[in-house]
Amino acid sequence: MKDRATRDKKFRNALLTEARGAIFRGELDIAKTMLRDYINATEGFDAGGQAVNIPRKSLMRMLSQSGNPNTKNQFGITRYLQESAGLRFKVVAVEQGKKSSKDLLVK
Repeated sequence: MKDRATRDKKFRNALLTEARGAIFRGELDIAKTMLRDYINATEGFDAGGQAVNIPRKSLMRMLSQSGNPNTKNQFGITRYLQESAGLRFKVVAVEQGKKSSKDLLVK
C-alpha cells in the first residue's frame, strides 16, 4: 500500500476521503484503520504526532483496534491530514435512499 500511496495521488486522496466518510457514517473502527494505513503510507506517525501535538505512541494507540480517540483528537488528526494533502472536504446532507453513502465531496 505504501508504494501505491507514494506514487498515486488519487489513491492517497481516496483513502483519506473514505476514512473521513467512515467517521461521519459512524464507522469508527473502519475510520481508525484507514487513518492508520494512510499515516503509515504518507506522513508517518512521528510527523503526524508532532503536527497535532500528540506523542507518536499515543497517536498509534488511538488509531489501533482498541483505541478510543476523543472527538478533538479524531478531528485534529483528520484536519491535519487533509491540509497536508491539500484537500478540503465538504459535507453534503442527502436524504436516505437518494444517493450513495458517499456523502463527502473533495474539492
